Amino acid sequence: MTTEETTIRATVRTLDGDEALVEVEQGGCGRCHEDGGCGGQQLTQLFCTGPKNYRVANPHGAQVGDQVTVAIAAGTVRRTANLAYGLPLTVTIVGAAIGTQINGDAGAMIGALFGLVAAIYFIRHRAQARGGNLAARPYIISRF
Repeated sequence: MTTEETTIRATVRTLDGDEALVEVEQGGCGRCHEDGGCGGQQLTQLFCTGPKNYRVANPHGAQVGDQVTVAIAAGTVRRTANLAYGLPLTVTIVGAAIGTQINGDAGAMIGALFGLVAAIYFIRHRAQARGGNLAARPYIISRF
């Protein structure tokens, strides 16, 4: 593990080849109360009431029921959040601004909708194209 990884504790629930489905003990990176923490755990607790399960690489051969530490490369969570939240918001506002110039309020609504749909399409296309990017995927770094 390097200092650039974000880690979280989890329990292995099922196995699928070289991957495992893990259930995390908490939401976010666990740095909520530290300097530089974003407070994301409170948001996950607010909106996610069920178990949080994720598919991760299993290079250490963890078995069902094992307690593990899962890591993800530095910057991956930030880049993903920027893509998932920042891009649609920005493109929606730009679409509304352009639409306003073309046709007032009706144009703003159409432009905002067009921008939002375009952003969602772009994000889905990018996610499918980069699905095999192993550097951006979470993985098990240890069992305990």
